[in-house]
Amino acid sequence: MILIAASTKDLASVNIAKQILGSYSFKPVKEKIYVAEVSGRKVQLIILNEELVYAQNITKYYPTINLVIFISRHSSLSGTPTLSVHTPGNLGDADLGGVTRKVSIAPANAMKTALITMAKLVEEKHLNYKVSYECTHHGPSLDLPAMFVELGSTQKEWKDLEAAEVVAHATMKAVINFEKQSSKATLGIGGPHYNEKFTKMALEGNIAFGHIVPKYATAMIDESILRQCVKKTLEKVEFAVLDWKGIKGEDKPNIVKLLNMIGLEFQKA
Repeated sequence: MILIAASTKDLASVNIAKQILGSYSFKPVKEKIYVAEVSGRKVQLIILNEELVYAQNITKYYPTINLVIFISRHSSLSGTPTLSVHTPGNLGDADLGGVTRKVSIAPANAMKTALITMAKLVEEKHLNYKVSYECTHHGPSLDLPAMFVELGSTQKEWKDLEAAEVVAHATMKAVINFEKQSSKATLGIGGPHYNEKFTKMALEGNIAFGHIVPKYATAMIDESILRQCVKKTLEKVEFAVLDWKGIKGEDKPNIVKLLNMIGLEFQKA
């Protein structure tokens, strides 16, 4: 089963959910629970009464999930209109939900499908939105494939129904094509929270990023976390891509050393 999770505490989330329910054949089965069959697979959309980053116990109620997609608002200090995708989990402390030093399983190809769909629809609709990968961050930290598809970055965008529709279609495209994609899964290391290099590489090439470790987190990375990021990717991670200019000079030798220790080849972007 694929689960789509929204939150009543999140305006963008509610608007994205409304667009999904209005465009696809979901039927209500209980209050705030809807079901559909998509590509021969059961899909359930639920609307939680808690913030999605704190949905750590979601697997207790849905133990047989193949993929969970959290549809969510996105916030940033810059306020740049942005549609983004990323895997949840904490590379360090659990400051916003989840578990310290525990990441979710990254569905690399599903995230790429959502990314490509958003980029295509933004261009077709002439919307003033940036489309981007985000690094791995915040909760929940789940032992199953999980991804956030987000609409941001201010209340103005959270209310934008046309942008919410784009995120809705991207979400459903990821559902429809789940486990049908064939791009090579990679681990991204370095660069900013929103990595334009990695986004461009995925949009234009045959690679799909799973976990992304940003520049601000490279100093805290050790062998255990790096192994976890590789192991907790749905597809086999073929290699790592290093945003070489986006890694602090003092951190570069350690990153290379760790990649060699775990036997993962890498290339520099």
